[in-house]
Amino acid sequence: MTRPLICFILLSFYACKSPETVTKQSEKTTSEKNTDVLQKYINTITPQELKTHLYIVASDSMQGRNTGSEGQKKAGKYLIEQHQKNGLSYPTGADSFYQKVPADFMKRRFGPKLPDSENIWTFIEGSTHKDEIVVVSAHYDHVGYKGQEIYNGADDDGSGTVALIEIAQAFNKAKAAGHGPKRSILILHVTGEEYGLHGSRYYSENPLFPLEKTVADVNIDMIGRRDTIYSKTNEDYIYVIGSDRLSTELHEINEEANKKYSKIKLDYKYNDVNDPERIYFRSDHYNFAKHGIPSIFYFNGVHEDYHKPTDTPDKIDYDILAKRAQLAFATAWEIANRENRIVADKK
Repeated sequence: MTRPLICFILLSFYACKSPETVTKQSEKTTSEKNTDVLQKYINTITPQELKTHLYIVASDSMQGRNTGSEGQKKAGKYLIEQHQKNGLSYPTGADSFYQKVPADFMKRRFGPKLPDSENIWTFIEGSTHKDEIVVVSAHYDHVGYKGQEIYNGADDDGSGTVALIEIAQAFNKAKAAGHGPKRSILILHVTGEEYGLHGSRYYSENPLFPLEKTVADVNIDMIGRRDTIYSKTNEDYIYVIGSDRLSTELHEINEEANKKYSKIKLDYKYNDVNDPERIYFRSDHYNFAKHGIPSIFYFNGVHEDYHKPTDTPDKIDYDILAKRAQLAFATAWEIANRENRIVADKK
């Protein structure tokens, strides 16, 4: 075939394309580029880095991270050091990485007397919607000692704690490369969860940012193990709780993020409104949800080492921990970067 004829055919082909076809191709290209960008930062959340952090956070030197204890404060200092190492600082409007949670606030009639403690926060400021806040939360306390035994709390909730370090780092790396979130990200390590969700309750009653500007809470509590059901199958899964309780969009965002990236089974067993264990009410997302803020809770279920001294870092499955942390990050990324704020369309 001669060159002039080839040129004629190519010109005719492009001339015959409709504007709609060109637009769709352009949109597809943009979508693919966005997917590639997100995948790049998903890949920064690795099993090895999670393992390195967890062997420190859940080590005997942290003494079980009991609320207000020296061990918990030592763990808190480690978290802050890691955030600083990753180029992060405390939020706009705060004067340190700490939000003090007073002992008096944590008093319960039949509960133990707890000392003062602290929530710990770090922050990635958004661009076009920086006054809108996406919270990513996990509790960093556990139950300390019982007798002479240390309850290390590797899964509960050392796994969520180290996931937050990695998620914060991923968001900040993206921002440094010009891919920062449209909405601001508040990384919130809360205290006192084991004794009544105290840290998240304190934040929700004393928020640094107005609750009406808080778009969603992505909460991570126990994501490093398989429970007694899935340990028999070795299937990659996560229990998803609360995603559709207040917002159709939040549920759809998580489903789509999993379909594109993590590709694990999403189990909604504990999202049932008739769940006899009432898991929906038992982690820190609830203190956001009760204020009408769309919230999603990632949970691996209960295993034989739950609240025992045998919940140690050597029993964590770091590959599945990474997949679950990556899903939480991808979901938070999409919430933060949508053109319009997600809507709470359910009550």
